Amino acid sequence: MSAPASFSLLYFGQPLLDISAKVSVKVLKQYGLNSNDMILADESHQPLYKEVQDHRNVTYLAGGSCQNSARGSQWLLPANSTCYVGCVGRDDAAKKLREAAHADGLRVEFVVDESLPTGKCAVLITGQDRSMAASKMSATTLESNEIWSLVENAQIFYTVGFLLKGSHDAIMKVAEYSSANNKVFAFNLSAPFLPEVFREELAQVIPHCDYLFANNLKTSSIRDIAMHLAKIPRANASSRPRTVIITQGPDPVIVATLHGVKSYIVPQVRFSDIVDTNGAGDGFCGGYLAALAVGKSTRLCVRSGLFVAGEILKQEGATYPKTAPHSKPWDEFSIEGCCSLQ
Repeated sequence: MSAPASFSLLYFGQPLLDISAKVSVKVLKQYGLNSNDMILADESHQPLYKEVQDHRNVTYLAGGSCQNSARGSQWLLPANSTCYVGCVGRDDAAKKLREAAHADGLRVEFVVDESLPTGKCAVLITGQDRSMAASKMSATTLESNEIWSLVENAQIFYTVGFLLKGSHDAIMKVAEYSSANNKVFAFNLSAPFLPEVFREELAQVIPHCDYLFANNLKTSSIRDIAMHLAKIPRANASSRPRTVIITQGPDPVIVATLHGVKSYIVPQVRFSDIVDTNGAGDGFCGGYLAALAVGKSTRLCVRSGLFVAGEILKQEGATYPKTAPHSKPWDEFSIEGCCSLQ
């Protein structure tokens, strides 16, 4: 590992080798999967990985939702603005992940776990929808002095709910450090089922959150839930108010603070331009945090997130165009279709 450097954004996640293929709905039913959903795979899903790898149109990507977001932030920001930390096995998949991240300009610092292989995720594309099944992977650790030096030099931290399984202590260490040092801690609930599975862990994490992301919450009272999450007391009473951001696909983005709830209209992407939806939510978070890192308002952060999500919809898989826009999405008059209040 090279000498620690200062980064605006430091992401903590579970790196995955995405194994992606277009399949029939029959395959989803065979493995008990739903469209536009993500699960943690169990033994019954293990044959799925080989089935997807043997598919004639299989592709491989450096994935994991947090790494997707980190690549999105770096796509918009100057070089060396973003760093991603995760844990991998000592195998060829880890080598491929490093190469893919570097190709996108993202610095990665992988801790190697000799006991487990690098995580993988089957991405099943049906039309413009996707279903994802992620395998067990190594837990993230911050015991390395080099990794903790990155924490001390960063200003904004982001991690995801899936890391609660096996890496709760690492998340809490960063969250508590952030609260104590007036830095920004952002967290993504990741999937609708996680609040039920990790209720106690979330009760410890959320008080430290400055920004809390969620998506596709299956409820009719989404504005009330957003406000409830915003009002959960901060671990540090002197900390800034929490901002809760809930995305709903093409439906309005809900943003809640102690001052109330706002909804932002999502610009339409022509149906004919949509390739698939894989990674769009991750891109939103990456775009939002990139704008936050350069000091933009909530409206422009949402606008930046929606722009990046819209660009991913036009790509195959969770990938970004090779060239970032010359005018940034948080520039007031740079991109058509300004994010507006509903």
